[in-house]
Amino acid sequence: MSDPILLEKLNDVTKHLYGQLFVALLLGALQVFAFAPFGQWWVIYPAFVAFFLLLQRVQITTRRPFLISFTFCIAMMIATIHWVYVSMDLFGGMPKIVSALLIILLCAYLAIYPSLALWVSTRFSGLSDIQRYLLLMPVLWLISDWLRGVVLTGFPWAYLGYSHAGTPLAGFAPLLGVQGITLVIMVICGAFILLIRRQQLVLSGSLIAALLISGYNLQKQRYTQPQPEITVSLVQGNIDQHLKWKTEQLYPSLLKYIELSETRRDDQNELIIWPESAIAALELNVQDFLQPLSAELAANNKTLITGIIGYERATDDYYNSIITLGKLPEQQGYSLQSGNRYQKHHLLPIGEFVPFENLLRPLAPYFNLPMSSFQRGQAVQDNLQTEQTTLAAAICYEIAFPELLRKNISAETGMLLTLSNDAWFGNSIGPDQHLEIARMRAIEFERPLLRATNNGVTAIFDAAGNELERLPKNTAAVLTKNIQPSYGKTPYQVVGSFPLYLYCLVVLIGLFLYSRYNKQ
Repeated sequence: MSDPILLEKLNDVTKHLYGQLFVALLLGALQVFAFAPFGQWWVIYPAFVAFFLLLQRVQITTRRPFLISFTFCIAMMIATIHWVYVSMDLFGGMPKIVSALLIILLCAYLAIYPSLALWVSTRFSGLSDIQRYLLLMPVLWLISDWLRGVVLTGFPWAYLGYSHAGTPLAGFAPLLGVQGITLVIMVICGAFILLIRRQQLVLSGSLIAALLISGYNLQKQRYTQPQPEITVSLVQGNIDQHLKWKTEQLYPSLLKYIELSETRRDDQNELIIWPESAIAALELNVQDFLQPLSAELAANNKTLITGIIGYERATDDYYNSIITLGKLPEQQGYSLQSGNRYQKHHLLPIGEFVPFENLLRPLAPYFNLPMSSFQRGQAVQDNLQTEQTTLAAAICYEIAFPELLRKNISAETGMLLTLSNDAWFGNSIGPDQHLEIARMRAIEFERPLLRATNNGVTAIFDAAGNELERLPKNTAAVLTKNIQPSYGKTPYQVVGSFPLYLYCLVVLIGLFLYSRYNKQ
């Protein structure tokens, strides 16, 4: 079959609704390959450009633009976050068909935001292609991402910018955050549309080149200052998730973590880190373990940071917490009342709190998981203080909320720390995406990032977001590296997303006034 015939066949397919829906489905599902673990960031461009061209073939006066946009977006969501199904299937106690339907409903809800953005972009009349593809569509997509990351506690997963952490466009992250990269990606897609349609060739080509060159040069800019090296050891216990919360498993798990931590017995000033809820018990109930451990660590010139279940007797509240033990700065030593701790603020719905719990908890074990009744910690908390450095902490899902982390980072924050337990998601692609998100935080704030997990992916990134080393998944092991903390402030750390908010506001007002003026 010759190329003209193939193009004619493709043209015939995309004339009809079912053909358009099928193509939109394929293009949306293709997005998953842009993210970890696949890392094929470039697929975003042909997929989005082809979808925009497809959208041009649809009659604006019908409902088709929204339907086709929704098909594209729900396919993208299902392909990218289908791994949530694993936790439902392994630990939810529900029929597989019910778990699958819940995932489809979740993805349908998340797809509404970008679908509306794409649909609204077709409703503005009187705009040139330059205005539509270089200004309106990137701005609307950005706004839809913000809404998706905030409404109903937010689900800020699969932002396009995360896929470009290893590209020159990552140079925009310390200035504008991950969403700055998303904006640039969408602008480049718009410029490709103009090139394909042979409109403003010089402008479009120059814009793409300018953005790539700017990103490359921005990567060379440094906003923080490296400090003397410290030794860090991340311990991956690989505790079976089905056994982790059983009472009889507590002390075998603790002994395993201690044995792994003692693989380095030299007397250097070492910072040891255990993952989220490595101590699967109430802090109040394991004082006979914690107090002697802290004293022994201090005597050996070592510091331990670990996840644990915090409890405040006065209010009868539980917290997903991080505590510090061993050698610590004066007046920061460990005790049950010590303020040198972190309490998770942004809780995971269902996993850490259950909305409408009186209604949902009786329905299935999935709504009654261990430790699903936590209270929120404060949004802004002091950094963890150790002899070696200071650390801004985030537990698990929190690392996906850059504005929350930004509020907790100062010029004197030396490192970023995230503890997690991704064993809930088995061998799916979820943990790899989670690590990719954490990597972006290192780039945005130009700080080394330490990520300790129960079974993977445990890894360390330097202040430029380069991966220094990781541990294999599903193995009990220790990752030890000499790391340089970094002090200072990136532009994004100072102003956050305000420049993007302002840009979006100016563009929307300008295009609205232009469109209204043209109608007169």
